[in-house]
Amino acid sequence: MFSERTSVGLDVHARSVAAAAIDGLTGEVFKARLTPSHGEVLNWVGRLPGPCAVVYESGPTGFGLARALIGAGLRCEVAASSKLQRPGGDRVKTDARDALRLARLLRLDEIVPVRIPGPAEEAARDLVRAREASRADLMRARHRLSKLLLRHGIVYSGGKAWTELHDRWVRRQRFDSMPTQAAFDDAYETVVLAAGRRARLDEKIIALAGDSEFTAVTRRLGCLRGISTLTGFALAVEIGDWDRFTGASIGAYVGLVPSEHSSGQSRVQGAITKTGNTHVRRLLVEAAWHHRSAYRPGVVLQRRWDQAPAAARARGHAGNQRLHARWVNLNLRRKRPVIANVAVARELAGWCWSLAVLPD
Repeated sequence: MFSERTSVGLDVHARSVAAAAIDGLTGEVFKARLTPSHGEVLNWVGRLPGPCAVVYESGPTGFGLARALIGAGLRCEVAASSKLQRPGGDRVKTDARDALRLARLLRLDEIVPVRIPGPAEEAARDLVRAREASRADLMRARHRLSKLLLRHGIVYSGGKAWTELHDRWVRRQRFDSMPTQAAFDDAYETVVLAAGRRARLDEKIIALAGDSEFTAVTRRLGCLRGISTLTGFALAVEIGDWDRFTGASIGAYVGLVPSEHSSGQSRVQGAITKTGNTHVRRLLVEAAWHHRSAYRPGVVLQRRWDQAPAAARARGHAGNQRLHARWVNLNLRRKRPVIANVAVARELAGWCWSLAVLPD
């Protein structure tokens, strides 16, 4: 429950901060227009009747201000923007009104806070997201190159694309038209550079995964099929504190539960909500496809097991068996593969949680 005397709302932007505070004892409202300097914000809050609690919305400005306020001994909440309530008839939006609304919601305990990561966790998350961006760039570059070839009737039929054999085939392509050849050379160079970026980031992530605060969780998650070192480290970093979830609730956090619109006697469920962390959801959906084939622990999985505790290996083995059985059951019920895979991914999220919270 809200226990401080003054509630402070901050509408934080890159170049300005609109601040509003409500004194719960006198009802007085304080307003100010500040710069994003942490020192200026702290000085203004320090002049208010204390004790104070502060809130601002999550966004591109990050968590630096929250850490500064907490370091100064203040309670600071970073509100989840998607969970903030706004009256349907409110048609006027300004920074000052937003700050005052945040202060009121904080006093009413109507704020849904996001977790504030530590500096090391945020740095590791930046690395993981840089790798995700390079993966997306590489995929787009490959699409542009393959579609350029397709427009000229050139299609590779020698097996799987983007292998070493395919790369040699691509490099042999020549065009009589100088503009087309220039466009092809540029597209191929973009693919090579993007692949190099991704490879360099992979090396850095693997090195960090082997010696960091996330190493233990990464190795336990690797006991499941489809969870490589890169995937396990990304899940460990993006989720952060696994103890705030349960095996049943983590699926909702990553948006893998069905949407619902039920009222009275009707109950209508639709597609998955797709809320929460998009990166984590994609990783889980991709990993779930690995459980479709028959479960036979291979050399790669055995190597990952060798790095994990015995309890994690046993738990991972049980999870692999269960998830494959789930795939078999959904196939027997003639579920579409994409629908079945999402169901398996939702259950996989629960198994990941059980391994992440497992004691070392």
